[in-house]
Amino acid sequence: MTKTIMNRRAALATLAAALFTSACSGGTTRIPRQRRAGEIGKQYEGEGDASTLFGEDGISFGGKKETSPDQGGGGIGVNTYLWRASLDTIAFMPVTSADPFGGVIITDWYSPAETPSERFKLNVYVLGRALRADGIRVSMFRQVYDNQGLWRDAQVQPDAGRKLEDAILTRARQLRNQTRLQNN
Repeated sequence: MTKTIMNRRAALATLAAALFTSACSGGTTRIPRQRRAGEIGKQYEGEGDASTLFGEDGISFGGKKETSPDQGGGGIGVNTYLWRASLDTIAFMPVTSADPFGGVIITDWYSPAETPSERFKLNVYVLGRALRADGIRVSMFRQVYDNQGLWRDAQVQPDAGRKLEDAILTRARQLRNQTRLQNN
């Protein structure tokens, strides 16, 4: 190929890319905004309207989403009853990390006073905005202190995670019922 044909192809490709990207912008300029400490979300001025693709509540194509009372919105990304019940149920353990938007709670190692030679750690996942039995998952880890002075991974009782999930669900239902009684 000659140099002229290659230059024309490059110019045409650049022009096509410029037209494509300008068509995507819709003709409006998005002005970046300053974020305040602890603020999550809105990166540009005017962002978060119900008509935008990614608004305050995620993807919305037809106006503002209505949430049922059982979803327990409360401004976080997961069911507030499950979230609160999870924190209430594991309150005896030190929490290392809690992300209400992602629905993840991670505890630090905890040794019960009755058995100081074993310790436990939990990862709690709130999986959605609905108060349902499959909306919570708990991963439990256990270690025992051996004769050499080291913590070794140990087997967790097979139904321990499920029992903790059941306790969280029971507490979540209690919280929901309390809220309904207060609102009536």
